[in-house]
Amino acid sequence: MTAITIASVEATAYRVPIANPIKVSFGTFRDRPVVLVRVVDTDGAVGWGEAWCNWPAVGAEHRARLVNDFADRLVGRTFEEPAQAFQLLTQQLEVLVLQTLEVGPIAQAVAGIDIAMWDLFARKAGQPLNRYLGGAAVTHVPVYATGINPDQPEAFAAARRAEGHRAFKLKTGFGHARDVRNLQAMREAIGPGDELTCDANQVLDVEQAIAFARDVAPLKLSWFEEPIRVDAPVEHWRRLAAASSTPLAGGENLQGAQFDAACADRVLQVIQPDVTKWGGVTGSIHIARAAVAAGKRYCPHYFGGGVSLLASLHVLAAAGGTGLLEFDCHPNPGREAVVGDLLPVHEGRVPVPTGPGLGAVPDLAALRRYRTWPL
Repeated sequence: MTAITIASVEATAYRVPIANPIKVSFGTFRDRPVVLVRVVDTDGAVGWGEAWCNWPAVGAEHRARLVNDFADRLVGRTFEEPAQAFQLLTQQLEVLVLQTLEVGPIAQAVAGIDIAMWDLFARKAGQPLNRYLGGAAVTHVPVYATGINPDQPEAFAAARRAEGHRAFKLKTGFGHARDVRNLQAMREAIGPGDELTCDANQVLDVEQAIAFARDVAPLKLSWFEEPIRVDAPVEHWRRLAAASSTPLAGGENLQGAQFDAACADRVLQVIQPDVTKWGGVTGSIHIARAAVAAGKRYCPHYFGGGVSLLASLHVLAAAGGTGLLEFDCHPNPGREAVVGDLLPVHEGRVPVPTGPGLGAVPDLAALRRYRTWPL
């Protein structure tokens, strides 16, 4: 690897209004925020990252400011490999986390910087990120359509199937009868051969989750995601896993050593870290490889802009295994201004970009009217 000296690190926040709010059990998305991170080295080369900020939207500007505040810790430093920046920031910010209790925002700002560092190093090496990570040559990865609302989801799923999707995830947690009815309708709409999953976003208790798993068992779901609180006693998780014929999934709300424990334990069969929420590429590739080695499915969580989608795709491609890429099908200029037509869906799969780094750069002109910070 060629050493890189950092010249600047800066973040920009955007918020895109949406016509049809997206409903989940913990709240409603009324706009789609994006925080882009730009790292430039002393040669003028650029890497792009993204920090998690999808809900509540007011967190976008805060995370962008954090990235800019952390820039002084990197500017002028030379790094032999991208993971060194993640390690440096994680160590230096430990006391700040204790001082502020801002575990999430700080981790997400660091993740955004980390993604940009990996993009920068891979671009300078002239390699797609998945190959730079040491992955085998992979041309396509499977995807699943996500963010499906509880209002007539079968119609939404049928429309996405006509566009080429073959796997789908429904948001549940809106009442037992309604959730079961929606999944039954979706299974009927997509047929028996497509993958169907659901995500309760931690809203159930263990008794409710067991009852739900029993009633949806005939539908052959590929996984039941975050059915109960992630901090519920491990005995509750193990009891649910023993009672459910549907594999349990989780990971978007875990961090650090919690992933090692999840990979070692039998409870979660699907591991789902979010590259922008904790760890960036540095943390995610470690988790992905550990999950695959443990015989689990690595299916990265995603619900953000285009940079995080591409970063998730490359880590999945590098890790191998049988996992799927979460693929948001709602209109989102924050995604489209990066990805464009780079990822057409065909028979449930999308191509792995072959350009250097992430394989695309943000169209800042297209995003300018949504910019909220700095103005």
